[in-house]
Amino acid sequence: MLIMKLKKSGMTLQQKQNAAGWIFLTPATVLIAVMSFWPMIKAFVLSLQTGTGVMKMAEPVTMNYQRILQDNVFQTSVKNTFLYLIIQVPIMLVLAILLAQLLNNKDLKFKGLFRTCVFLPCATALVSYALIFRSLFAVDGLVNSILIHLGILENGYNFLGNVTSARIVIIIALVWRWTGYNMVFYLSGLQNIEYSVYEAAKIDGANGWKTFWKITVPLLKPTIVMTFIMSINGTLQLFDESVNLTNGGPANSTITMSHYIYNTCFVNKPNFGYACAMAFIVFIMVAVLAAINMKVGDTRD
Repeated sequence: MLIMKLKKSGMTLQQKQNAAGWIFLTPATVLIAVMSFWPMIKAFVLSLQTGTGVMKMAEPVTMNYQRILQDNVFQTSVKNTFLYLIIQVPIMLVLAILLAQLLNNKDLKFKGLFRTCVFLPCATALVSYALIFRSLFAVDGLVNSILIHLGILENGYNFLGNVTSARIVIIIALVWRWTGYNMVFYLSGLQNIEYSVYEAAKIDGANGWKTFWKITVPLLKPTIVMTFIMSINGTLQLFDESVNLTNGGPANSTITMSHYIYNTCFVNKPNFGYACAMAFIVFIMVAVLAAINMKVGDTRD
């Protein structure tokens, strides 16, 4: 109806195009504002309030943020999350690029089968795959059975009960789950690169490594930046693996920031204001790291 009115009005073509654009954008803009930005504003207001449950106390507005600086469990969760980020994300993205390069070979047979096999883990439900890894690395699980059979261990090792091994299991699970997901982006980017570019490099005498480093990586840079930002965002909000694999243990040594926020908000004595304050700290971390990555990845003059 509004489009018909625009056609009958005395507006110029440019004005009609602008008005039509705003008409189509308005519903989505309103929904985003109501469903995303308004809850964010309310959460920020709530982060300035203290008290448990629905009881609010008269305290300084920065009390929750001051408490964060003294919260040893939150500091541990930050260290754990960044440990996963620093180790898991580079390994995952490098593997994804290498797999995409291998599976982009035009002479490779059964490419569809191999691509499906690599991608399948990310089609697994988050809870399901976490529980599978929990059973695999249990004291009486498959991994311990194999190690005992090979003579490497005499008795089952409690992988999830040891701090270092529990963190390693979480990293392995993340790499297994998300490598195929990122590989799809790189594979799509590689398929947009003309094969004649590689043929020209081969004629010029470039070997496989030089071709990969001098041609593939620069042309994939926008995709690499995008996957890096998404991986950082996802890792900083890591939740399912911490809950379902180790439940944050032993003694909160593997807990993540999102897991601790959830516990603060719903599991332990509910403190919505403090949970919102921690959530805003995570939001700032994600925004800052994303901005740094976009700045570093921006090659425009």
